[in-house]
Amino acid sequence: MRASRLVTLLLLLQNRGRMTARQLADELEVSVRTVYRDVEALNAAGIPLYGAAGHAGGYRLVDGYRTRLTGLTADEAQAAFLAALPGAAAELGLGRALASAELKLRAALPAELHEYAERIQERFLLDAPGWYGGTDDTPHLVAVAAAVWARQAVLLRYRRWRAPEEIERRVEPYGLVLKAGRWYLVAGGPSGIRTYRVDQVLSLRPLEEFTLPDGFDLAGYWSGYLDDFRARLHTGEALVRLTPQGARRLGVTPTGDGWTQARVPIESIDRAHGEFLRLGTDVEVLAPAELRDRIAGTVRTLATRYGN
Repeated sequence: MRASRLVTLLLLLQNRGRMTARQLADELEVSVRTVYRDVEALNAAGIPLYGAAGHAGGYRLVDGYRTRLTGLTADEAQAAFLAALPGAAAELGLGRALASAELKLRAALPAELHEYAERIQERFLLDAPGWYGGTDDTPHLVAVAAAVWARQAVLLRYRRWRAPEEIERRVEPYGLVLKAGRWYLVAGGPSGIRTYRVDQVLSLRPLEEFTLPDGFDLAGYWSGYLDDFRARLHTGEALVRLTPQGARRLGVTPTGDGWTQARVPIESIDRAHGEFLRLGTDVEVLAPAELRDRIAGTVRTLATRYGN
């Protein structure tokens, strides 16, 4: 543990230049006294490290010194592939490993690329979850990820939307996917490959190891899954009249300054009912009749409620 801390201290100074004992202690989550001892140990090992007192003081390496201790651990190598998603790494229990991997990657960069790397972090940020999506509670995410990594089957207790709402099933975890801030487990089971929302996992128990089917490709499966999902998403259509503003909101090209008639795909009557109500007076549904009657009934109810 101390050896790892000494390497991290050395890489911090190599990447950031001068740092005070307090700054190093905060980064390493140790006491200032421990930093003093670590600095003495590095000096004894022949590392060209010196300190200066006063307001502008601190520890720094002799100019030009660079360590070669930049090898990544297994956890850090996994975390490096999640470097654009620090939140995802933290959810998987790899937050500290990601920070350590970033230090080592920075240390391995030539001096002329350091400024470029810093500009990227200063100017670009990836925030994957949507604006209105709440943060899912995924207490079993780390355990699911461990089963994926170990190729270990699990007995999964899962909550789904149709009856029976709770099921128990033996599955073989093939991979994890983060989509729009939500984690999904791709797993093989009695009915073939299925996708499970990790926030709906109620419990899981590790079982025996399994072998991944020959030729399975997680990215390829997920691409096909999304294509199938989109094909099933819009199974009907509605005939509507739209104001110019309503047409723009639905992505329809207005035919002039007046009303535009268009056919738009819908997923279901229930879903379309809510979506068209969002447009207010900028839309009139002409067909199907069931959808038009449903919206008309809602409008009458609202008129009665607000009229009183």
